[in-house]
Amino acid sequence: MKTIQLPTINLRRKSKDVLESPEALSASLCAAMSTEQTEKSSNGAGGEKRKNKIRFPDRMRITGLKKRHKHKPPEVPVVLDFSQNLEQNHLAEASQHLLAQEERLFSSEAADEQVPCTGGEEDRLQKDYEALKLQLRMVIHDSFNTDNQAALKSAVTTILQEEERDHVWEKTAKHERPVWRPMECREIHNKLLQMVVEVRLQRANEEESGADKLSTSLKKDICRMGKRIQNDLLQVVRDVQGCYPPEFDVCNMYTQLYHQAFSMKLQELTQSNTELEDCIYILSWINDYYPKGVLQQKELQSHINSEALGPLLPTEGLKTLEEQYLSHKEAVVKTWLSSALKREEEHWQTGEKPELMDNYYISHLALDVIHLVDGAIKEAVTILGNEDKAQRILFQLCSFLASYKKSIKELLKGKNKDISDILKANLVSIKQLREYIKARENLPEDVKGTWLSTVADLRESCHRYFLSTIHKELKRHYQKLWTQAWFSSSHNITGDLLTALEDQTTRITFLKPACMEELLSQLHTEVMMEYVRRMLKRKVKLKEKGEQETAATFLCEDSARINALFIRTGSKEKWLSNVLPKMSEVLRLQDAGSLRSEIVTLTRTYPDISERQVLALLQLKTNLSSEDVRNIKDSLIENRTSPVSEPPPPFFCNVPVKRMLI
Repeated sequence: MKTIQLPTINLRRKSKDVLESPEALSASLCAAMSTEQTEKSSNGAGGEKRKNKIRFPDRMRITGLKKRHKHKPPEVPVVLDFSQNLEQNHLAEASQHLLAQEERLFSSEAADEQVPCTGGEEDRLQKDYEALKLQLRMVIHDSFNTDNQAALKSAVTTILQEEERDHVWEKTAKHERPVWRPMECREIHNKLLQMVVEVRLQRANEEESGADKLSTSLKKDICRMGKRIQNDLLQVVRDVQGCYPPEFDVCNMYTQLYHQAFSMKLQELTQSNTELEDCIYILSWINDYYPKGVLQQKELQSHINSEALGPLLPTEGLKTLEEQYLSHKEAVVKTWLSSALKREEEHWQTGEKPELMDNYYISHLALDVIHLVDGAIKEAVTILGNEDKAQRILFQLCSFLASYKKSIKELLKGKNKDISDILKANLVSIKQLREYIKARENLPEDVKGTWLSTVADLRESCHRYFLSTIHKELKRHYQKLWTQAWFSSSHNITGDLLTALEDQTTRITFLKPACMEELLSQLHTEVMMEYVRRMLKRKVKLKEKGEQETAATFLCEDSARINALFIRTGSKEKWLSNVLPKMSEVLRLQDAGSLRSEIVTLTRTYPDISERQVLALLQLKTNLSSEDVRNIKDSLIENRTSPVSEPPPPFFCNVPVKRMLI
């Protein structure tokens, strides 16, 4: 048989005595006894001679010293053979014994010494290795037995020793190796752990408690498996981990194995049609209980890498469960929102006034809707583990807003005596809905724009109810603006308009201040639009420079008085204070070049002003020549393409000029 040069492997040795065989120890003892007898014979033959050379102490003194300094003889260590080590689960020592025999049989030194190697010795060594592997399997299979930790630690040492010898034999041709090489103990270990994990998870339903109150068998199975994973991983960290060196990364190994086994079980449970209740429970475990409850335990966090784990369910299976849950939740939310609106409509018909809080009427509709939607989304985020997917529930607001808009229109068509109070209360809800939609960052901009437009229509319907009444009362005052009567007595006519305005606004009571502010801001804008509309009707012809300057002055005074009233009562549209003064400059200026420059400034400040409106303003000045008007028009076309960086809100686009100008 060809011999192989095996590198020396450092096998652990307790002491030199431990490695001596019983036969060698016996021979040493016999040799020591023979030497002692020889010395005694020599002393008898030549006693006198030795007596002259050696001075013995007094016999009694020696006896006394022996009594005082008597020592126990050293204990001879007990040397266990392979079978004894194996029986006592000293697997590392048993492995060392076999490795030493293997080295003796196959090393080049053995060949040089002409040590005979028989087939019988190899067979016995192979059987011993098989016995070692069997015992190794049994110890690993019993890894979770707390009384087995010493044996497990010895088994892990054995794996490392045998793995090292496998690496040595890798350099040798396969036909020249012993039949038991490679041992592949690490692979055996890993496969055994997988089997252990699968079996423990299968038995969880019988051995784990605490799930009896759950309503379905599927819930109980999943809950008990989850508890088994949690408890076992904790035991791995507390007990099993200490039996392994760091390179095994045993905590992550067990975590991965339990994750894979749990994944397979979940896939089995979801192969057939899953009831909604079970569907929700499975999703809750996948996205909440398992990643946040089991894997994120404080004691585990520093030992495992949960981010390296894959999904518990494949994409297709997970998508099916998510769609089942989301479809159900959308239907539920839609029903909730419909019921909330129906309750609001029923309340309108009772004849009772809306609830009064802090001296203004309120409706709870928006708060109920927001609470329902937010609650459903929050639950969906927990169950699905994904905020973007949960946002799908928010889209149920689309049909609700459409229904709400329809309900308000129907209310306005009816003859409900409390309509004013109902609208005041609903303006509060409409504002709350608008703010809620604006705050939704994940909502697509086109969808957000559509919803805000619907909410704006709702607010406009309510505002129109109040503002149409006010404008109707102000109509006779509007009609006097920019007439000859106004030109003769601007202060009085504008004063009458302001008195009527203040009277009308003070009649609006029990409206939330924030909503009142919005209503007054819209009224402010509409009054200013009506003023400009009356101005551009051109009922006053300003023939001379003096008339034009007087009209410009009246225009500035009226602007100051009207805007002061609205800002004092709560309007936030302060930018409107500049509209009429800008227009007054066009009336005041006489130089054609300066006038052309002022028109360009006006169009850049208010990009929504039309050419027709500019020409209507110029036609108030009857002393302008056709050529001046044409030059201004050409300059306007050429220069209006570059508006100011932050133009004010649209204004002139809502001011009609009916008659076409030549």
